[in-house]
Amino acid sequence: MCAKQITTGLRVDVDTQRGTRLGVPNLLTIFAYYNIRATFFFSVGPDNMGRHLWRLFRPAFLLKMVRTGAPSLYGWDILFKGTFWPGPVIGKTAAEQIRATAEAGHETGLHAWDHHQWQNRIKTMNKHTVKTTNDRAMDLLGKIVNKKVRCMAAPSWKMTSEAIHDREQRDLSYCSDCRGRSVFHPMIHGKIGKVVQIPTTLPTFDELIGRKGITCSNYNKHLLGHFRHDQLNVLTIHAEAEGGACFELFREFLQKAQKKDIQFCNLESLLQNNSESDVSTIVQGKVTGREGWVSCQGERHEQ
Repeated sequence: MCAKQITTGLRVDVDTQRGTRLGVPNLLTIFAYYNIRATFFFSVGPDNMGRHLWRLFRPAFLLKMVRTGAPSLYGWDILFKGTFWPGPVIGKTAAEQIRATAEAGHETGLHAWDHHQWQNRIKTMNKHTVKTTNDRAMDLLGKIVNKKVRCMAAPSWKMTSEAIHDREQRDLSYCSDCRGRSVFHPMIHGKIGKVVQIPTTLPTFDELIGRKGITCSNYNKHLLGHFRHDQLNVLTIHAEAEGGACFELFREFLQKAQKKDIQFCNLESLLQNNSESDVSTIVQGKVTGREGWVSCQGERHEQ
């Protein structure tokens, strides 16, 4: 008896200039080979990711850097971007790669203007700052791909009430801002939000590698064990990892996934195939293997 096909939404986060210029072309090539259409979320403003180096003084972050082999995984140029000088504006220096993604038939959405700023300062960003930075980023990305941007995904799955409010004011098909279990409309101050959420449901490379005996030799087998036909499957990969140092590991993953009849699609297609959606809150929570808090799908509400 043939196994039931597992349809999986494939989300690609592109956080840095290096990931855009080097990782994205690699992913476009392998996606073309396997006839995969994914959703790419681009950071388009300054690449200031090197400012994370100051977090090395925090034991939990230092442990993650060692566990994931961050210098070899991401490259030293990423680790120092924006540390001692202003980071390059990705949407200007890597517009060609972003445009090529859209031209190849992949869905393109906004990750952030400044990934580092959002990841580390979103809790203190007021409505005006959230709106103006998102406006700036949406405008630049829209000009690069020559179409209206209709989807967004928060860096590191971090959202606040100000960020949710901003989403609700925009003409969006959906957002992918949190971790969860099902497609849902967010419950916002007792009202059902209009912008549907497609949460990431599967663990990421940096959350698994180096923990509980998981190495590159058994990583793919372990990850594939998380896929099930009776659940929403949304996988997030990173252009800097799966499109870079982990490219061959990812190639092997796609080969194994094909044998298990896992069919990848962009998130818009996944949404179209999921006519029903829950109503849930968005709460702060923890994800095993990830430092700090993330936004998570909370309790389900009756519609």
